[in-house]
Amino acid sequence: MPQDVHADPVRVADHDLEDLVATVTRLVTDSRKHGQRIACLEEPEALLAESKASTLTPSPWAASSLSAGATPSFFILALDGAAYANELAALSEWVHHLLLPVYGREISTGRPWCGQWTEHPEAVARLHGLWLAWQQLTDAEAGPSGPSTWHRDHLDPVWLQLRSPDGPFGACTTSAGRPAHRLLPAPETAV
Repeated sequence: MPQDVHADPVRVADHDLEDLVATVTRLVTDSRKHGQRIACLEEPEALLAESKASTLTPSPWAASSLSAGATPSFFILALDGAAYANELAALSEWVHHLLLPVYGREISTGRPWCGQWTEHPEAVARLHGLWLAWQQLTDAEAGPSGPSTWHRDHLDPVWLQLRSPDGPFGACTTSAGRPAHRLLPAPETAV
């Protein structure tokens, strides 16, 4: 005769409940993102069909990645329209809630930063690549040395380029108290 097993309900202190809810919410969000990425990798044709159905036009730089049934690029410069805006919004969340609070350091002439970094194409491209590497190398499948590899191979070189006095923010903010923003002109192209 099978026994009727009823577990007692789990009791969580009120002060721990918010942390638990935040953790579960983050895990669900991460799980959905991973599911979407896996679906994209398993079914590139479905992703292409979805992209065409939503009438998003890939940027000119993405044209080669969409030929011959290839998987479209995840890189932000290969996106356009709503896809670009959505990816930039997600990147901004990561930059403002993780990257800058942990690695931002002081703003100075030796380490400039621009609060309007999303208007600097080079910064967007470098930060997006950094974020993609972070997603891959902080995943459990990357192993225990993944985060160290991310710091050494990705964060340090990108941060040196972005925060260099002659980097993309060289003409922008040099003091947190006096924000400034100026885009440097692109080099002239030979005709």
